[in-house]
Amino acid sequence: MARDLAIDLGTANTLVYARGEGVVLAEPSVIAINERSGEVLAMGDEAWHMIGRTPEHVVAKRPLRKGAITDFEVTQRMVRLLLERVGVSRFNRPKVLICVPSAITAVERRAVTEAARRAGAADAQLIEQPLAAAIGANLPISEPVGNMVVDIGGGTSESALLSLGGVVALEAVRVGSFDIDAAIQAYVRREYGLAIGERTAEEIKWTIGSAAPTPDEGRAEVKGRELMSGLPKTVVLTPGEIRLAIDEPVAAMVESVVQCLSQAPPELAQDLMARGVCLVGGGSLLRGLDARIAEEAGVPVVRVETPMECVVLGAGHCIESFEAMRVMFMDGRR
Repeated sequence: MARDLAIDLGTANTLVYARGEGVVLAEPSVIAINERSGEVLAMGDEAWHMIGRTPEHVVAKRPLRKGAITDFEVTQRMVRLLLERVGVSRFNRPKVLICVPSAITAVERRAVTEAARRAGAADAQLIEQPLAAAIGANLPISEPVGNMVVDIGGGTSESALLSLGGVVALEAVRVGSFDIDAAIQAYVRREYGLAIGERTAEEIKWTIGSAAPTPDEGRAEVKGRELMSGLPKTVVLTPGEIRLAIDEPVAAMVESVVQCLSQAPPELAQDLMARGVCLVGGGSLLRGLDARIAEEAGVPVVRVETPMECVVLGAGHCIESFEAMRVMFMDGRR
């Protein structure tokens, strides 16, 4: 018997929910390929540990960037491996519901559904991430009240105002937590002449990174390769430096929330003043981001308990009652 699946195919992480079981897989969206033979060497956590540590002919790559498929072939292989990992074979073809950014184009939509069907899905439907996040956060989106979800992912940040089961206002920018990592890499290279990898930048972000000043701030010792000599070198970074380094991408995220709020009808804006804005997605874990959004947008901000899983749990809820929730899918609403 095929188990219907919900997949949050994110730029940073991919999560899979199986009907009746809950979340059965959560791994980084990375795949390692031997370019000489075309063989897939690893996927998920194992491939993530290979980033920046492989010989020339082995490439650990993320097939999605900015929430869009940049390499169709590799994405298809990754989706097929995901489905195999959760027990899908050619004898049991499940229905699959995939969470995608709201800003996705028609061409990107076709690429995602085609990748899922070729990888073994009997039927592939799409749902917008903010809508799935709102369902996962148990917001009363079917009622005539304003609910706002801000989803900060690896490649995109989306702010959506929802009411009566639909999107009233939407603001999406292709800026996410990977842009914060890139800003840290660029700052360290510019100010200290030190080259650091993607994974080191991510560690700095979680160790001392913040969107606003926070209590108990420490420093971080960072090792990298000095550009002038090519030799290993260690520098010490402060939280203030990192705040300055990441201010541009953080400001773009906050601005998208403010822009979405400015489109809200007066009645729904009143609801948001009382109910607040719901913050989800892995990027929402950046320290001080909730406080900065609350200060600049002038509304309360609530971070959900499981920000990483919120979107896939919402899509999972739709999978549990597939036909009843079909109106929420992208095809059902167009």
